[in-house]
Amino acid sequence: MKIVFNYKTGMPSVSLDIDEGLTVMEGARQEGVEGIVAECGGGAICGTCHVIVDSEWFDRCGPLDPTEEVLLGLNPERAATSRLACQIEAGPELDGISVTVPENQV
Repeated sequence: MKIVFNYKTGMPSVSLDIDEGLTVMEGARQEGVEGIVAECGGGAICGTCHVIVDSEWFDRCGPLDPTEEVLLGLNPERAATSRLACQIEAGPELDGISVTVPENQV
């Protein structure tokens, strides 16, 4: 599955392929994508894998669970299409997804 990571800081975009079943966060960490801190390793308890999903892809990512909603609510860079990358599982419906990495992770 292809994922495109864009940056608010103006850094060049990064495109990578990850295996189905991995999360966007796991794929980003495996490939060393800058800006995805993921301090908790994917447990949805730190909020440091925040990404802003391009609007055309947002509804395909599935619903936010209550914990994710709380963590994103604490983030000053939250957008209407914010998600935690650890909660987005790679699958064929997301092939080509584009996300933006915010300037700072909380």
